[in-house]
Amino acid sequence: MEICFFAALMVYFAASVLQFIGSALKKDGLNKIARVAFGLGFLLHTGYTVWRGFTAGRLPLANQFEFASGFAWAIAVLGFFLYWKLRQEWVMTAAMPMAFLILSYAAFQPMQIKDIMPALRSTWFALHIGSAAFSYAAFAISAGLGVGYLVQLKKGKNADDPRMKQMDYMGYRIICLGFLLLTVVIFSGAIWAEQAWSSWWSWDPKETWALITWIFYAIYLHQRLRLKWQGKRMAWLAVIAFVLVIFTFAGVNLLLPGLHSYAGI
Repeated sequence: MEICFFAALMVYFAASVLQFIGSALKKDGLNKIARVAFGLGFLLHTGYTVWRGFTAGRLPLANQFEFASGFAWAIAVLGFFLYWKLRQEWVMTAAMPMAFLILSYAAFQPMQIKDIMPALRSTWFALHIGSAAFSYAAFAISAGLGVGYLVQLKKGKNADDPRMKQMDYMGYRIICLGFLLLTVVIFSGAIWAEQAWSSWWSWDPKETWALITWIFYAIYLHQRLRLKWQGKRMAWLAVIAFVLVIFTFAGVNLLLPGLHSYAGI
């Protein structure tokens, strides 16, 4: 099973390298090979996830390793979906390295399969954790698009270029999706917390930083919708906001242990 996981990781890495080279040299053939490789990595990753789920007898999202793996898998799903809809190489250029980096983080976490914690045995488990994985995935891709937008500006691309406008707009739309899912995460988590710990909100570090992240993305949407911010400023906000996501996801567990830390999520 671990061979399947590390094979997926290596194929994601190869796909990312090929995608960057193909995009930099404008070689469509390399980009096509990168997509095929990424698809192979995704199949290996999916096979590993299903295998682990059957072995554990539950949804494989119950600890930091499993959630990171699910996070990377969700990035791949969204990446393929957006590419299928848009047929734009910048989607894959954003999604591939993000999936590889998050799965690399997972590789450094304990991989043992353990019994699920009592507080996690709830009907809210799949909704809460699954929504978090896809919410974070949306934010990851939007940050990747933000980086891509800033790089293109640095290379002399005009912000009024149709391709740049599409990249900017898609970053905004993907953040809308992530924001909606993060709202589901917070509300479902509050209900679950009341059932598990008899408290809707306890200002646990993970809860607090999830709320901070939600507020920051709310500010992003406010600036976009009310003040009509676009382009460079929104790209920077998308990148900065994703730093908050990463801290909520991994930093809180390392630096600010709380109620969520005992479960490893």
